[in-house]
Amino acid sequence: MSDNDFKLVESQPCPMSTCAAPAGSPCRTGKGKVAIQYHTARFRLVPQLAMVLRVPTPAVRKPGSVWTELPRPASADTRPVGHVRLGYARASTARQSLDAQLDFLAEAGVSRVFSEKISTRATRRPELEAAVKLAGEIRSSGVAVTLVVHEHKRLGRGIELAMLAEELKAGDVGLEFLTGELEGSHDPSGIVFAVLAAMSGMEREYIRDRTLEGHGSARKRGKTIGGAGVTDESMLSMALHLRSQEMSLRDIAKRLVITTGAKKGQHPSPATVMRMLREHDESR
Repeated sequence: MSDNDFKLVESQPCPMSTCAAPAGSPCRTGKGKVAIQYHTARFRLVPQLAMVLRVPTPAVRKPGSVWTELPRPASADTRPVGHVRLGYARASTARQSLDAQLDFLAEAGVSRVFSEKISTRATRRPELEAAVKLAGEIRSSGVAVTLVVHEHKRLGRGIELAMLAEELKAGDVGLEFLTGELEGSHDPSGIVFAVLAAMSGMEREYIRDRTLEGHGSARKRGKTIGGAGVTDESMLSMALHLRSQEMSLRDIAKRLVITTGAKKGQHPSPATVMRMLREHDESR
């Protein structure tokens, strides 16, 4: 989750009949106050927030104050005024050159390029995050935006690319690849975004299946799965709740926090979560 999640939530009107807050405004309670958190039915309309337990209303919306309607964002049915093309370039190592990618982006007529030299394995890519954030801000002002990249591999592979596509789709930001298997311009409502979203789900299931197979083989050989010292009843209870919502092991692990020991404050590994849930199921 990020500090700007509320903007994605408020891009949609609240479907709750008891709230029915229009796009641009926070949810409201039956007593006419600004709700402390957005109604579940509303933030589940945003793909990357669909499995989140709660999305709090930010302080800037003054939860608990008297509800008033705020200015509505540009309607999705309104034709965008203007079109901005933002570019992104990435090399995996400092020794690799970005020149070829930058030349292609310049020829494609991008107005601004975000570039960085960082490994595909990096969990965060600051320049890519900055590009996506700016694209969302420009789109929310009523201007059409397209993120232009030399090739889809520059954005990542598998689940990384699929998750990014979900974020761009939620912000109504287009995507264009100048070469490669996905060459061409892709609208957020188009087939490429749908395929990437499906691929995201398939990748999650693949990771889960491979993890289960690996640990099954380890148990047959008498090997012990680590992580026993970082779990507790509270963590188990939360993990069971998250699993009931069909969340992946990786996503569950990201929402749990170790409360004791040398790893206090860190997230447990997906393998630890899997072991904890398996032991719970076997003890029943």
